[in-house]
Amino acid sequence: MPDASPTIGLRVVESLAGIDEQEWDACALAPGAAGNPFLSHRFLKALEDSKSVGRRTGWQPQYLLAEAEDGTLQGAVPLYVKGHSQGEYVFDHGWAQALERAGRRYYPKLQVAVPFTPVPGPRLFARPGPYADGVRDALIDMMAKLAGDNGISSVHATFCTEADWKRFGEHGWLLRLGRQYHWHNEGYRTFDDFLAALASRKRKAIRKERESVRREGLSIRQLSGDDIKPAHWDAFFAFYMDTGGRKWGSPYLTRSFFDILGDTMADKVVLVLAEADGRPVGGALNLKGDDTLYGRYWGCLESHAFLHFEACYYQAIDYAIAHGLQRVEAGAQGDHKIQRGYLPVPTYSAHWIVDPGFRRAVDDFLGRERPMVEQEIEGLMQYSPFRKENE
Repeated sequence: MPDASPTIGLRVVESLAGIDEQEWDACALAPGAAGNPFLSHRFLKALEDSKSVGRRTGWQPQYLLAEAEDGTLQGAVPLYVKGHSQGEYVFDHGWAQALERAGRRYYPKLQVAVPFTPVPGPRLFARPGPYADGVRDALIDMMAKLAGDNGISSVHATFCTEADWKRFGEHGWLLRLGRQYHWHNEGYRTFDDFLAALASRKRKAIRKERESVRREGLSIRQLSGDDIKPAHWDAFFAFYMDTGGRKWGSPYLTRSFFDILGDTMADKVVLVLAEADGRPVGGALNLKGDDTLYGRYWGCLESHAFLHFEACYYQAIDYAIAHGLQRVEAGAQGDHKIQRGYLPVPTYSAHWIVDPGFRRAVDDFLGRERPMVEQEIEGLMQYSPFRKENE
């Protein structure tokens, strides 16, 4: 850091309990984070307090803090010690198997992420000011040092911003590309305005899907704030457990997590509930930032045609248009999202590999993978449902 910069101390803590919420959020939700609720002190502490993260789950918090001499928090990293590669959505199982076949340990590793949540956003939190970049540099170098000094194979910063990604790269981290599907609001005033931007066949298909849900007699509600009652969380947790049990084998979030979320962040929650004759049968959980709606979890206890698309995608678009949000992030995987207006975008991750030989192998792999991901995104864009100029 420059000579004129203040002295910064770095330390690791295992809980946010002793970290002031306003201090954390001043760094984590600084301009550029778009009010991303997943980075907030309340969300990450809800994971702790509900025992959704911890030694039992293999996500042990090791938050890295950068502090001024007076104790003021200047920066932070949401860092976790991992004993597995579950709940990350950037897959490195092949790397783990390769290193272990060579007689070396891959786990434990360090993960810079929001647990169980593939939401892009800053991973190098810094208080705005002239020394913010120096703080970020110090955090990057300290993570590499922590790994080297403690016999840890690697550090992985997943779903970071492109700016963070480039900064990691300047420090010699290996760079990886992925993709997600996001919907962008082009100034639409109504859902019909959005449909009018689509090719005729795609527009008709979406209308048929939405009409099918209505014909089945399902009613859809969007709940937020005080409108969300404990009974609604009970219903959604049942949906979550059903889907999580089928997809992951062991759902990550505990029931108390949703109670804490409702108590501390209800104003950030948009809960979509589908009901049949007053009975909740399915739903989707979203969180909202300053300009983005983040779609996260979905589940149902009954099979209804197109309910998944209605609850997760179309209701999110409805909400974003009505509230002037610029984007809906629908998460990882699922090329079917393209036909519903969610287009592919790149995501970014950075990786520090301690062992030189293994590092060269991963670097070679990523050098071949990145162009393939770029080509996939370009190819998928050909399936965009939006009207061409001559249509």
